[in-house]
Amino acid sequence: MDFSISDKMQTILEMINEFVDKELIPLENEYLTKSRDGATFEKTIKEMQQKVKQMELWAPNHPEELGGMGLGLMEHALVSEALGRCTLGHLAFGCQAPDAGNIEILHKYGTDEQKETYLKPLVAGDIRSCFSMTEPDMPGSNPILLETTAEKDGDEYIINGHKWFTSSADGSKFAIVMAVTNPESESPYLNASMIIVPTDTPGFNLVRNIPVMGHAGGGYFSHGEVLYQSCRVPRANLLGPEGHGFVIAQDRLGPGRIHHCMRWIGICNRAFELMCKRAQDRMIAEGKNLASKQIVQAWIAECAAEIQGARLMVLHAGWLIDKVGTKDARVEIATAKFTVAKTMQKVLDTAIQIHGGLGMTNDTVLATLWSHERAARIYDGADEVHKVSVAKRILRKYGTR
Repeated sequence: MDFSISDKMQTILEMINEFVDKELIPLENEYLTKSRDGATFEKTIKEMQQKVKQMELWAPNHPEELGGMGLGLMEHALVSEALGRCTLGHLAFGCQAPDAGNIEILHKYGTDEQKETYLKPLVAGDIRSCFSMTEPDMPGSNPILLETTAEKDGDEYIINGHKWFTSSADGSKFAIVMAVTNPESESPYLNASMIIVPTDTPGFNLVRNIPVMGHAGGGYFSHGEVLYQSCRVPRANLLGPEGHGFVIAQDRLGPGRIHHCMRWIGICNRAFELMCKRAQDRMIAEGKNLASKQIVQAWIAECAAEIQGARLMVLHAGWLIDKVGTKDARVEIATAKFTVAKTMQKVLDTAIQIHGGLGMTNDTVLATLWSHERAARIYDGADEVHKVSVAKRILRKYGTR
């Protein structure tokens, strides 16, 4: 394994880190305290995105022919770590979920017309999109169980169903919807399809932005509840072969989890920096600070070790994907996913504890990171699902009883 970084990539990372520190983290403070959902915030984000484009750092993980940088999996993993230090990093650089995953799907499976209508403006940052799969009454960790249907009627699909946690639906121009199109299929893995639904289509109803940890959010940072009520779209809006929705979903999940995990490592790095500075600056007695306490020193040492271990685990999983493909790296991907999510939660909790009452306020980014990222142990497969999957694959090596 060789995790060395080329001179060119090192320069790119230095430029990104400098931009995050000087431009985005000050903007993040403004976002947290004053303009959370305002038009001023969106205007400022567009200004930041324009600066990134001028630096030729826009859309790092998307193909060059689409206006991106064309970085590989491991290169973008390192970029994701750098951008993860700020809540606005991925948004400012044009690689924010769910747009990033939708772009990958459209690039690989979209028709020429779909690419012209949806992919090009999405990569350019001119529009936003959402991904609509999770349902209130079905287990999110088992995407083959869906109640939403798309029935064929001539040249159209009629979509009916109830979705929630359709992230970024508020303000999106289109959704990629997972719906059952082939209920008669012998395999449950071949009964659903992905279909493009413009959000101005009659029957697409954004019910609300779901409050998460006390905040409903809006725009980029929203989680929509959506009702599809006799929502008609052309059958030409089908993505890939009919019945291959699950296959397409699995195709994007492995690399996507590597990017998520490296973003979480970036969050860990940010929280670690804040806890170390707080430990040094917070005086608790004459001439003594928090850093002088052995228990605080132990916390810092433990967090440093666990962050490094988690980071190497993700890099190894990414390296393995490049060598053997996603299918043969399932154990490493799943292990990294639940390990990094747990590590991030511990690091954030420790940072808040060291900050004391200050850590509970929005005067630092810690409370926001905690409330936003507690879901990491649930979305993209709950920890427990990944652990069971990993254990089953390991136990196969020792026979069955």
